Amino acid sequence: MKNLEKLLENYWIIKEEDSESYYSIKDSLPKYKEFLNEKLGYNVLVNPYIIKLEKLPGRAEPWMGIQGFDSKLEYIFLCLLLMFLEDMEREEQFVLSNITEFIKGSFPSGEKVDWTLFRHRNSLIKTLRFASDIGFIKINDGDEKGFATDEDTEVLYENTGISRYFVRNFTSSILNYSSYRDLEEEEFHEENRDRGIFRRHRVYRRLMMSPIVYNEGNDDSDYGYIKNFRNVIENDFDRYLMLPVHIHRNGACIVLPENHSFRDVFPNNKTISDIVLQMNLLIREYIEDNFITLEKDDSSTISMVTFSNMAKKLKLENSIGWSKEYREMKLDKLTKDILDYMEEFNMLETINDGREIRLLPLVGKIVGSYSEDFKERVIEGRQEDGQ
Repeated sequence: MKNLEKLLENYWIIKEEDSESYYSIKDSLPKYKEFLNEKLGYNVLVNPYIIKLEKLPGRAEPWMGIQGFDSKLEYIFLCLLLMFLEDMEREEQFVLSNITEFIKGSFPSGEKVDWTLFRHRNSLIKTLRFASDIGFIKINDGDEKGFATDEDTEVLYENTGISRYFVRNFTSSILNYSSYRDLEEEEFHEENRDRGIFRRHRVYRRLMMSPIVYNEGNDDSDYGYIKNFRNVIENDFDRYLMLPVHIHRNGACIVLPENHSFRDVFPNNKTISDIVLQMNLLIREYIEDNFITLEKDDSSTISMVTFSNMAKKLKLENSIGWSKEYREMKLDKLTKDILDYMEEFNMLETINDGREIRLLPLVGKIVGSYSEDFKERVIEGRQEDGQ
């Protein structure tokens, strides 16, 4: 159970960094390989260096990018870094200037790389940090932070050799692809995407990776599959992961028990997660008091002004338990942070050029509030600290 969770949670397991998990997962693979192959359509790569579960989404969503990247430039730098490492030997060393020269000489036509620009240097730093964190490269000497202020900074790196396993193998050429939609069609074959094994793989992947799978109407074949095979789906996730699947009229999702601690889930220990739980409760109260009207699909549309006013009310009533950052945050920034976080977890979507917000059913499912006892203890604690 824990081994399968590690495969799902991590991009890969590097033998050199965690040999115990590497061998444990390798030995236990036969227990859940059928679930991975038959239900999720995932392949497991095992070699002397890594074990990697190729996790493909059932549907691409905005949050699926690399968390530390803020622009397309970082993704371009990452691709060029992979090209740079491709022809290098394992444990071969190189310096930062080797990378900057390669990127400058290999950058696609259009925008030119200018290392005198802080924006370009900062994007490269983010890319190198990601590469180091995921295990492509090791830092043997120096720190790329200095590159932010001085383009002549040098850092000594070592190639680990595992970058060549980062990009999955495609069954056809992707040179003519122009959109992520092309990748989805390549994976599920457009003419058969709503049939048999392709639909099963897509549904299981969406349930596994997405905060919620919404019912998009009578023609939604994915949700039709969920309703028709709900017992099989529930049994599979319970058997292999001990995870309950909640299936409702307008949405289906996995609800994590307290003993499961996946990263990047809702709710978590971040203050913004607590704030959104409280916002969800406030929205539900507005619905119960008929200030917000639900549509047939349990969604509702409100103005951005209304949402901002709700954030203001939320802050007045609950900020006593928030971190200092959020207690002192200006209303516009607070509203944006709440909005972005909720949109990332499929709780809402902005429409009509940002003038309105469509609240989605997940909002009403997971709510939270501070107890009066907690508020009293917070007040007492701050009084003792002189705040």
